[in-house]
Amino acid sequence: MKTPLSSILLVFLASFIGSFGAVLLKSGAERLKFTLQALLTNWHLMAGVALFLLSSVFFLMGVREGELTILYPMVSLGYVWTMLWSKLFFGEQVTRSKFVGIGLILAGVVLLGLGGRLS
Repeated sequence: MKTPLSSILLVFLASFIGSFGAVLLKSGAERLKFTLQALLTNWHLMAGVALFLLSSVFFLMGVREGELTILYPMVSLGYVWTMLWSKLFFGEQVTRSKFVGIGLILAGVVLLGLGGRLS
């Protein structure tokens, strides 16, 4: 089975959307109070959950037609996006070890993608 480009793009989009979900969950958690009213009116939290659900829909659409061994590692690209958003929205530091980790994630995704294409 060959993985179509459309599946790759859908999973890529899912990782992108999911990373925004993580940012909104963190933002919502900073405002979190454990009462039912506070939970239901915390739009950051609700939007984060909604984006995770939406990213799951795109992921399901992508894996339906493609190889899971190629597509599932692409979910880790969400960590790349999340590190960027964490720097932009929360001022978190991008350390050398984080940068190396992101490089390893990208290298792994590329190698797995090439492995599926070269065999």
